[in-house]
Amino acid sequence: MAFANIVKVEKPDFYLKTAFTRANKVASLLRPKIKLKNVSTFDKSKKIEIEKISVVKEALTESFNKLLKSFPMVDQLTPFYNDLVKYTIGTDDLRNALGAVNWAKKKISEICSIYTVKIRKTEDSRKINNYRNECYGRISSVAKQIKKYLELLEEARKSMKDFPPIKSGLFTVAIVGFPNVGKTTLLRKLSKSKPEVAEYPFTSKGVNIGYLEYDGKKMQLLDTPGTLNRFEKMNVIEMHAYLAMRHCAELFVYVFDPTEQYPMELQQELCRNVRKFDRPMICYVSKMDMNMDKEDADKIVKKYNAIVSIDELKKILIEKCKELHKEPEAKKEETEDDNLE
Repeated sequence: MAFANIVKVEKPDFYLKTAFTRANKVASLLRPKIKLKNVSTFDKSKKIEIEKISVVKEALTESFNKLLKSFPMVDQLTPFYNDLVKYTIGTDDLRNALGAVNWAKKKISEICSIYTVKIRKTEDSRKINNYRNECYGRISSVAKQIKKYLELLEEARKSMKDFPPIKSGLFTVAIVGFPNVGKTTLLRKLSKSKPEVAEYPFTSKGVNIGYLEYDGKKMQLLDTPGTLNRFEKMNVIEMHAYLAMRHCAELFVYVFDPTEQYPMELQQELCRNVRKFDRPMICYVSKMDMNMDKEDADKIVKKYNAIVSIDELKKILIEKCKELHKEPEAKKEETEDDNLE
């Protein structure tokens, strides 16, 4: 999803000023051209004011269309992104805001058409500018009526540009565990990703994404921050991670830290919580090269049949991917035919 391409949403006065300025420029270019023709002052005024109204309509329509087209269609989002919108923005709020902009675009077009006809039909020169001013006033009123919706859309844009760019169609593995247990380091070793890694908790500022390549294919790896506290207590980053686990991950790699920066009882409790997602899970023990009680580390390895070698983990991930991500040939052919259509 190209959420980063959503255009910045401005305030109503910005769009109005842009449209009116463009109309004035067009009028200034049009005046000398009309002057060269044998046209009465009355008809000249009509032509210029009608052209200005047309330019204003085109400018606002262009701005609002660009805005509307840059936002994704909510009904076409994947379940992951649909839930992100639902819990961080509000699906109905987003729909209503986009609907308000679409309404304003149509209403402004209608107003411009009405006043274009009025100016064209009038025989009173004094009414030409009056009609133009009335038109501008009603256009401004409509634009200002959607001010709160434009503000909501700008907040939505800011939220959506931070959505993690998770690709659908790739076998996806979520790396989970407490903060600073080695998840991000593991992601870096398994993939070519170079996320920020530091010796303090909560380094991950979002869902880090990497790709493990094998046999000319890619596996998607997600480094998920957070500790799976109750959903309503999660911050935005933890919510992104939780929903990625819920909707995108087909397999989990649970990372144990035997240095016990977090008590092993809590790490095991979190491991049990992750199992509730009912997905295949591989346990991995990090920081085996650090000073610690090797006997305790061995207990973790035996109890959870955990892996301590990066190479071994990589091999198992590839095997699991091939096992779990098989696609029937008939389905593949059907998909190819659909794409051709």
